[in-house]
Amino acid sequence: MGKNIFFKKKNIKLKKLFPKINFNNNFVVKDIKPLHIANKNELSFFDSLKYKEIASITKASACITNKKVQNFLPAGTVKIVVDNVILELAKILKKIYPNADIDYNDQTLKKPNNRLFKNVSFGNNVLVGSNVKIGKNSVIGSNSIIESNVKIGNNCTIGYNTILRKSLIGNNVVIQDNCKIGQKGFGFIPHKNGNIKFPHIGQVVIKDNVEIASGCTIDRGSVDDTIIGNNTYLDNQVHVAHNVQIGSNCMIAGQVGFAGSSKIGNNVQIGGQAGISGHLKIGDNVKIGGGSGVVKNIEDNQTVMGYPAVSFKEFLKKNKS
Repeated sequence: MGKNIFFKKKNIKLKKLFPKINFNNNFVVKDIKPLHIANKNELSFFDSLKYKEIASITKASACITNKKVQNFLPAGTVKIVVDNVILELAKILKKIYPNADIDYNDQTLKKPNNRLFKNVSFGNNVLVGSNVKIGKNSVIGSNSIIESNVKIGNNCTIGYNTILRKSLIGNNVVIQDNCKIGQKGFGFIPHKNGNIKFPHIGQVVIKDNVEIASGCTIDRGSVDDTIIGNNTYLDNQVHVAHNVQIGSNCMIAGQVGFAGSSKIGNNVQIGGQAGISGHLKIGDNVKIGGGSGVVKNIEDNQTVMGYPAVSFKEFLKKNKS
C-alpha cells in the first residue's frame, strides 16, 4: 500500500487526535497503515495476539492498542491504549479521511476524450472520471464506469455494465460483464447506540494476466489493499471482501466467498460455493473442495473438504456410507 491516490487526507497532529494523552513527539500523522508496512510518523493498530510477531518489529511511530497486547510492541512505538481498538481506529480514520466511509458519486464522470485515450476502444455510454489512465489496446464495454484515478494497463478487456473505482489494474486483464470492483467493503462496528461505519481507505490491486468472470464483486481494502495475484482466475459470482490477498496462479470456482483479511497462497484451487472465513492464512498449492467451509488456517500442499473443512482422507472416513 503506497501513497493514497483515491482519498484526500487531512494533516492532523497526534495530540489533536488523542487530546487526553501527552506525547513527547507530537508529529503530524502521515498516514494510517497496518503493522507490517507502517513507518516513521505513521499510526498503526494492534489488538490481537495473532499478529504479535508482526507487532514486535513494526516501524510505526504510534499504535492504537489495548492492555492485553501492548507489551508486544517495540519500546520506541508510542502505545495508545484504548478499550476498543477497532472502534477508536474507525473514529480516527473518519477524522483523517472524512470521505472514506461512503462511496459518493464521482462528479467528474463524462464521456471519454478520444484524444486522451488514442489507443483505447470504448463502447456506448461509457463514463470516465478525472485522471484515469488506460493503456493501449484496451477495450471498455458499453455502459461501464471508470471512476477517478483508476489505472488500467495495456491489452485489457472490460465487459459491459462494469464499475471500477479505487482500483489499479495490470496488463492483459479480462474483467467480464456486470462486475463491481473497488467499492467500500462491509465494515460496521456493533455499538450500543447503533452500528458504526468503518471507513475504507484501501484500494484494489489486480495484477497481470488475471481473468475475472461475470458478476464478481471485489471490495477495496479497509486499511490495507485487496490484491489479486498474477494469472489468477475468478469464476462467476465470486465475492472478495476487504483486505483479502489472493496469490498467483489460483483458480477460484463460481460463488466462492472470501471474508475479510484472509490471505490465500499461490496455486490454490477452490471449488464452487466454498466459503473462507476472515483473517485466515491458506498456504500454497492448497485444494479446497466445493461447498466447503474453511474456518481455520491451512498449511501448504493440503487438500481439504467439508464443513468445517478437514483433510480429504478424514472427510472420506467421516462420510462412509
